Amino acid sequence: MTDTEIEITADLVRDLLREQHPDLADLGIREVAGGWGNQMWRLGDELAVRMQRMDPTPELQLNERRWLPVLAPRLPLPVPTPVRSGEPSARFPKHWTVMTWVPGTPLDRSSISRGDHAADALAGFLRALHVQAPADAPVSGDRGGHPKECTDGFDRFFHAVVPDDLADDVRAVWDDAVAAPEWEGPPLWVHGDLHPANVVVSDGTLTGVVDFGDVSAGDPAWDLAAAWVVLPAGAASRFFGAYERADAGTIRRARGLAAMKSLFLMLMGRNGDLGLPGGKPAWGPAGRAALERVLRW
Repeated sequence: MTDTEIEITADLVRDLLREQHPDLADLGIREVAGGWGNQMWRLGDELAVRMQRMDPTPELQLNERRWLPVLAPRLPLPVPTPVRSGEPSARFPKHWTVMTWVPGTPLDRSSISRGDHAADALAGFLRALHVQAPADAPVSGDRGGHPKECTDGFDRFFHAVVPDDLADDVRAVWDDAVAAPEWEGPPLWVHGDLHPANVVVSDGTLTGVVDFGDVSAGDPAWDLAAAWVVLPAGAASRFFGAYERADAGTIRRARGLAAMKSLFLMLMGRNGDLGLPGGKPAWGPAGRAALERVLRW
């Protein structure tokens, strides 16, 4: 069954709660804007229901259930923590999870005005997250490796949406990342998907991180790309100074990955403008702004 065959409504969410977690079924339910692989519903004031939608397999939700309770206690920013598991049933043949709600507004619908504070907050968060992952940590098939493993994806995004006047400079950034040395340390925990829709903002600064479906063991450069993809112009230098652990090769890989992520956001924005499934109109401007920050570095 595909996402288009399942209409996820408030009534469905309430029915599932009544079946599996009846003590939560009387809390208020309202849909949360956004979401791609999963649809989010606010449950009361402190919880949310994460419904598997576009994700083709349950592994991403299961990884969150397994590892967020391990990671969350040592992270300095709020992250969603699973509190109940919803299992596939006749009513909804996919996984769903009740998680804590992270207050704030996603950055793709807000902005950061306190750039220095946000840079310090992100650096502190990633210093705490980027520790050696255990042997049984998940390994992502398309995130966490060297940029040279992602050339097909980069080329696809590049040819689809790169602005003609930026093409040569973007290609140069990517080629430099592909030529950068490999990550030589042990695989570290990485979020894997830091972009404007997966961080939340309050009072002009970064106040939470969400969507850990891609959490895995790998190269920290995947998260350090957020220096350009998430933070406003001029904040990347302060971020790397506060993070302290990124050598020149890691920054080169991170910058190339930031270019690729920016192109992906632009592609999703274009798809949204065209009304295509999964498209996000707000992501286009965010991606273009991020790409320009990458090129100004």
